[in-house]
Amino acid sequence: MSDRNPRLTICLTAIIAMVFTVLPLPMWFAIARPNFLVITVLYWSIMVPRTGGILLGFASGIALDVLQGPLLGEHALALAFAAYLAIRLHLLVRAKPLFEQSLFVFAALMVYEFLLWVIDGWSGHPLSTPTRWVHTLTGGLIWPLVVGVLGRFHTTR
Repeated sequence: MSDRNPRLTICLTAIIAMVFTVLPLPMWFAIARPNFLVITVLYWSIMVPRTGGILLGFASGIALDVLQGPLLGEHALALAFAAYLAIRLHLLVRAKPLFEQSLFVFAALMVYEFLLWVIDGWSGHPLSTPTRWVHTLTGGLIWPLVVGVLGRFHTTR
């Protein structure tokens, strides 16, 4: 993919991440699967904040809500807020080594999951088990791999 149309690249990687996020897996493996869509939105919000951003997070969240069937707008709100954090702190995060970037991604995933947990509680949905937080850890752990893969799709300026 070329860097001539970064929006097309961002949309295609978001669609691929959406497929990996909603792909049915065995329960024992699905618990540890990182939320690829959130990680992809965080990546584009950090690396290309003017192109990938809050709108990408909101649109991806709405699509995730439609595909998974929770409250409409639940994931959209949480993902837009995570994208806002990434955009707000993108200069600080990009200047850090990958380990510290992974810690930021872990914190952003925790905020994302916390917002979903709060919305589930307020809406009367049953709160799930502590395994709901496992994918935040795996998301932080795979951040260097995500940077390596998605970094091939654009040039830094």
